[in-house]
Amino acid sequence: MKAVVYTLGCKLNQYESFSLSNELIQRGYEVSEELAPADLYVINTCAVTSEAERKSRQVLSKIDKLNPSAKVIICGCASQRSPESFLKRQGNLLVTGSFNKAAIIDFLGESGVKLSGQPDEYEDNLFPLSPRTRAYVKVQDGCDSFCAYCIIPYLRGRSRSRKEESVLGEITRLSQSCKEFVLTGINLSGYGKDTGSSLPALVRSLSDADVRIRLGSLEASAIDDELMQALKGLKQFCPHFHLSLQSGSDGVLSDMNRRYNAEFFLRAVETVRRHFPDAAVTTDVIVGFPTESEEDFEQSCRVCSSARFADIHIFPYSPREGTKAYSLKPLAKSIVDLRKQRLAELRDNLKREFIQRFAGKQLEMLAEESRGSFTSGYTGNYIRCYAERELEENRLYNVKVIRPHLDGALCELV
Repeated sequence: MKAVVYTLGCKLNQYESFSLSNELIQRGYEVSEELAPADLYVINTCAVTSEAERKSRQVLSKIDKLNPSAKVIICGCASQRSPESFLKRQGNLLVTGSFNKAAIIDFLGESGVKLSGQPDEYEDNLFPLSPRTRAYVKVQDGCDSFCAYCIIPYLRGRSRSRKEESVLGEITRLSQSCKEFVLTGINLSGYGKDTGSSLPALVRSLSDADVRIRLGSLEASAIDDELMQALKGLKQFCPHFHLSLQSGSDGVLSDMNRRYNAEFFLRAVETVRRHFPDAAVTTDVIVGFPTESEEDFEQSCRVCSSARFADIHIFPYSPREGTKAYSLKPLAKSIVDLRKQRLAELRDNLKREFIQRFAGKQLEMLAEESRGSFTSGYTGNYIRCYAERELEENRLYNVKVIRPHLDGALCELV
């Protein structure tokens, strides 16, 4: 029996899909991540933008071309938000949602809509496969922030944290085959607020783990000296901080319900660099929020320049029905496209400047992928390095940065 577990969206979805794949393998299935002819398809959907939701629905038509009689199970945020939109497919179809994903495989014989209610506590019943090099470890789910543009808190529920000993247990189990672990969640910064713990406490609980540990996306409010000191206590911390900015305009941040201003954000960046001078600080920026003026956009560019980001993920604003910002009149697409282009140019310049800082310096790279005569992998501070030789995957190498190259840096083995 062949199965496909196909994932759209965030790293959390990937983690959950790895767990579903593991369960199917235990039941005798041959599992693939790519859309191909199969007897069973599990589609883990995304609803962070309207485009992501549209792509989630489009997968059904692709499956029908591969095997119209196959069993299909839909799960994830898009099906939680609009289960009926997936019922147009004729045949053996089950639509579930965002919760109780560990039980999905038990529903193979069912069809129609089967949505589970939000649990009160973190669902600690997922056991993912071990990836080859980097593993995402889910430590938190849900979000209490309710940003004006974001639908996810309505689909993932309130913040729920995983127990520290469970996180350590998973890292220990997978560390036999995996060199790097990324702590991730819907809102990692909210870890422990529902259990009396905290993100620094979680980090301290991992101090004996002799593997590379990286943090997922954080809010600026999570950055303080306590967290920095906890991270310094790790044996192999990867100094990469992804701090979500979204806008550099205080007015737009207020309209977004982001609960900080640009000055506060830049102080968080300064705190990071005081403790980790070589850290990569990356970010997300939403371009074209309905209340964003030209001056607001210019302010975002100035903040990005001041923060000296190593990379910027740029997202055009996507209206989501059910959010506070949905009633606002959107900006013209031409304005949004132009701003996106201008910010992309700034991003590329900042990225080159960050990489150029390390020319001639020695860094440690985790080899991940070989293509042709090159092997690529990431340094602790998240520079993608290209070495012009074949290296063993899932192994750490000392490399010297030569110069910016493609989306990262050309390097040589030391």
